[in-house]
Amino acid sequence: MAKYKFRLATLQKVREARRTQQRQALAEAFRAEQVLSESRVALTAEEAELRAIQRSASEGKYLNVNRLLEAQRYEMLLKARGQELAKQATLLAAETERRRQLLVEADRDVRVLELLDERHREEHNRRRQRLELKQLDEAALNRRHTAF
Repeated sequence: MAKYKFRLATLQKVREARRTQQRQALAEAFRAEQVLSESRVALTAEEAELRAIQRSASEGKYLNVNRLLEAQRYEMLLKARGQELAKQATLLAAETERRRQLLVEADRDVRVLELLDERHREEHNRRRQRLELKQLDEAALNRRHTAF
């Protein structure tokens, strides 16, 4: 009997490559989320620093109006950056979820072919075993007939 060969092996390799590509895309999205998270942490630190500057400008005997105005402008800039980062986070979360779903689909497609390959391999092995058993039975019958 011929050696087992899965007929859809090429398709399986293509689907595995697609799954690998989807994994990489999801990993990139996770890295982008990490960078965005680091940016948000840096922004929070800048806001805390700004509040310290505002307190120091308003303390003391003399009020430094120019410094307070400059701090207010900078605060508005930081708020705008914070809003932009929040928008980016929302978009990135949606993109990450989309990529996760694509990976799940690609993984399912590969798994379907793996299960099919497994079933075909088992069926091939059962046929081979039946054929071997049949050949052994025939050999035993031939020996029995030649012995008499």
